[in-house]
Amino acid sequence: MADLVLKNVEKAYGEVKVLKNINLDIKTGELIVFVGPSGCGKSTLLRMIAGLERITGGDFTIDGQRMNDVPPAQRGIAMVFQSYALYPHMTVRDNMAFALKIAKKTPAEINAAVDKAARILQLTPYLDRLPKALSGGQRQRVAIGRSIVRDPKVYLFDEPLSNLDAALRVATRIEIAQLKEAMPNSTMVYVTHDQVEAMTLASRIVVLAGGGISQVGSPLELYERPENEFVAQFIGSPSMNLLPGEVIETGATTVVRLENGGLARSQVPTQSADKGLKVKIGVRPEDFVETEGDAVHSGLVEITEALGEVTLLYFQKTGDGAQVVAKLPGIRPELRRATVKLTADPKKVHLFAGGKSLLYR
Repeated sequence: MADLVLKNVEKAYGEVKVLKNINLDIKTGELIVFVGPSGCGKSTLLRMIAGLERITGGDFTIDGQRMNDVPPAQRGIAMVFQSYALYPHMTVRDNMAFALKIAKKTPAEINAAVDKAARILQLTPYLDRLPKALSGGQRQRVAIGRSIVRDPKVYLFDEPLSNLDAALRVATRIEIAQLKEAMPNSTMVYVTHDQVEAMTLASRIVVLAGGGISQVGSPLELYERPENEFVAQFIGSPSMNLLPGEVIETGATTVVRLENGGLARSQVPTQSADKGLKVKIGVRPEDFVETEGDAVHSGLVEITEALGEVTLLYFQKTGDGAQVVAKLPGIRPELRRATVKLTADPKKVHLFAGGKSLLYR
C-alpha cells in the first residue's frame, strides 16, 4: 500500500524555477503517467520522488510520512531507467538477485523472489543467460524484474521503452500493462513522451507544461474534455485543429462564424453575454466528415497520406500559417489537389477562449 502526495512541490536550480506549485495525489494501485514536451520537468519530478533530486519547496509524503529528506534507499521505491543498466558479466538470475544479496537476504528468499519475478515477466527460460544473449525487450524485462524482486511500495519508470524499436515497443508496452494487472496493488509512476503509451497504460495522465501541471485526468477525459488549448493539441495525433472565429448564436448549441468563412456548431453551452466573443473552435482530425452543406472548413488538399485504414488530408495553410488536418476512413488518393468541404458533429466541437475551454468555466 502506497499513497503518494505532492503538496506545493517546487524545484529550483539557483534562481531558476523549473517546477512550481505541483499538487498531486497518487492513490495505491494507480499507474500515473507524466507526459509533456521536452524540458517540461517530467523526469525531474520523477527523480524528486525517487530522492535523486532535492525538493527545494513543498512536501512529498508516502503513506503520510514526509520523504523530503529521506535517502533514496529508505523510501521503498524501485526505479527502471531508460537504459537497462544490467551488469554484462552477470546472468539474468544474478542481475535480478543482486540487490537482495546486498540486502543480505537468505539464498532461499532470493531464489523465491527471483523465480516469482521471472514467472511474472516470462523470463524463466533465460535465467542462466548473459544480457548480451537477450533481445532489447528481454533486457528491459530483466531491468523491470530487478525492481520487482525488491517488492517496493512504488515503481518508477523513466521512459523505459525509448531504446526499443517500434515492434518491441508495442510488445513491451503490452507486457507492462499485463504486469500491472498481475500486481493490482502496486503504485506505478511512468514518464514518457509517447502519448500512445500514456493513453494505453495510464489510470490517470498528468500533463506537465511551463513548469506546472496543465491537467490531470483519465486518458479519455483528457482526450474528450481538455481544459485548455495546450492539452487539446498535445493529446491526440495528429493534433486537434484550432480555428478562430466569433460566437454569433448562444444557448445550449453555440454557433460560431469562423474567420475562414465556415460555420461551426458546438454543444458547449454559452450565455447571451457571450455573443460576439472571440473564440477558437477545436476539432480533432478524426472527427471531420465530408459535407455538401455548411462547412466548418473548406479548402484545397495539398497532401494525402494513405495509412491503410485511414487517409490523412493536409489542407493548404490558412492566412495565419495554421494547417488543417483531417483523418477520413479508407484510402482516398483522389482527394489530393481537390477542394474538400468538412463539417463535424456538434458534440465533438470544442470551444476555447483565452486559451481555456469554455466547458470548464
